[in-house]
Amino acid sequence: MTAAAVPLRSATGADIAALAALWRSCGLSVWYNDPAEDAAAFLNAPAHAAILVLEEDGRLLGSVSVCHDSHRGWVYYLAVEPGAQGRGRGRRLMRAAEDWLRERDIPKLNIMVRPSNEAVIAFYRKLGYEDTPRHMLGCWLRPLPPPEPNWGKVETVITYLEMLARPALKPVTLPPGMKVALLRAERPSVAFYRFLYNRVGAQWLWWQRRAMSDADLVAVIHDPKVEVLVLYCNGEPAGYAELDRRQPGDIELAYFGLLPEFLGRKLGPWLLTQTLELAWTYGPERVLVNTNTLDHPKALQLYQRLGFEPYRQETTSFDDPRMNGLIPV
Repeated sequence: MTAAAVPLRSATGADIAALAALWRSCGLSVWYNDPAEDAAAFLNAPAHAAILVLEEDGRLLGSVSVCHDSHRGWVYYLAVEPGAQGRGRGRRLMRAAEDWLRERDIPKLNIMVRPSNEAVIAFYRKLGYEDTPRHMLGCWLRPLPPPEPNWGKVETVITYLEMLARPALKPVTLPPGMKVALLRAERPSVAFYRFLYNRVGAQWLWWQRRAMSDADLVAVIHDPKVEVLVLYCNGEPAGYAELDRRQPGDIELAYFGLLPEFLGRKLGPWLLTQTLELAWTYGPERVLVNTNTLDHPKALQLYQRLGFEPYRQETTSFDDPRMNGLIPV
């Protein structure tokens, strides 16, 4: 069933915990707004507000909160689970919110987006929304509570894996009509590299390369022992892998991933297989990779299936890149 065909329903009180978890996972909540309280407020005003949710296989994957003041409508908490983005679900939710307002004869819908959030602005423009020449002003009517002790921190468990011998890799069969190519980007431009890194990694909270200056980034990606391998699918960039051979005896798969719209098409196993075949042509003592609990939920399973074995785990935390501006929300 395609995203457009999945039926939506109105949320109920039983969904509040799942909604709060979804909004947190998408970086839509801040310490002074309790997402559970916000969800309850929408549900307690059925004449003027609703939360529409998208479920697949019994799991709540997306939501949109819509309300009106009898003059115009507003949308809040448009959210799609990070691992399920890029497949039309956000568009489906927005169209449902628009229909909800049309049924109530509301003539206009307004949306507030931070100016720095270029990706979200582009998403709404593709849906036909335009800039409205208005000033948005506001003031707090109650004192803000102090931030929670760990507010703005993200905790994750990192698993380090190694491969000590060249594996017997089976060819990956891709769907009919899919034309792929894997090309090395020779001394890639900063703009192209940041395009790949940002588009692939935003939903998994990749932030380290975003924090690097252009000069520091060039020093890495132009190093002769660092290879940026770009996957093309039917003529357009679909993902990339980065091999780091700077440590004698080791080759690290430093980065590996797909653009959101290319997930779920068997391209991940194909890209990883091709990358490992290349890595082992250098005759390393071992090939290394690490993944964490913020990455794609099948990442660890894929690495192990192709021959990596875990050798260490650690729990770490870092400043949430959505809160400090590295990743726009």
